[in-house]
Amino acid sequence: MPRTIAIADVHGCSTALTSILAAIDPQQEDTIITLGDYVDRGIDSKGVLEMLIDLAKRCRLIPLLGNHDEIMLAAKDNQAAFRTWMEFGGISTLDSYGDTGEIDLVPDEHFDFLRSCLPYFEIDTHFFVHGNYDPILPLNQQDGHILRWLSLRDQIPKPHVSGKIAVVGHTPMREVLRLPHLIGLDTGCCFGGTLTAMEVRTGEFWQVPE
Repeated sequence: MPRTIAIADVHGCSTALTSILAAIDPQQEDTIITLGDYVDRGIDSKGVLEMLIDLAKRCRLIPLLGNHDEIMLAAKDNQAAFRTWMEFGGISTLDSYGDTGEIDLVPDEHFDFLRSCLPYFEIDTHFFVHGNYDPILPLNQQDGHILRWLSLRDQIPKPHVSGKIAVVGHTPMREVLRLPHLIGLDTGCCFGGTLTAMEVRTGEFWQVPE
């Protein structure tokens, strides 16, 4: 049966992503939903983006946009956003492209990938966002700041009006957060924890350290 697998925040941890994809062994008919934050903090954001671009050729990849990805996009053509990005983890990302600190070293293909990322995705039983959601609004009316920036530490949302189970990343925790209406998959790979993936229909988990 085709699988639907969510992968939490990678944050430049290419070794963990390599290992978890090897364990999952994605097939052409599988759907892989990455929950955003592909860049910053870890040492190989370049490698992570290259891996995801390649993965899209092997299966159905649904990449969501994270807050770190959003800042990187804004930094491309805006000096103020660039300075903010440098204070927010962007230095480690640029270091993975070379030691000059120049954003022009980032290939257009990598920015194109980030521009292609979605704000949310849903199937019949679950929906997927990077950070959080407003429980009373349909997904197509959600505020981008809530979707990408609001932490579960700020607010654990109530069940969504759709009745579907939310699958989110963004807020690192020691263990997967499992609530009846919400699953938090970010287990802090870039902070010495693990990278977590989950097959949403069976509940099977994979976890690997960086």
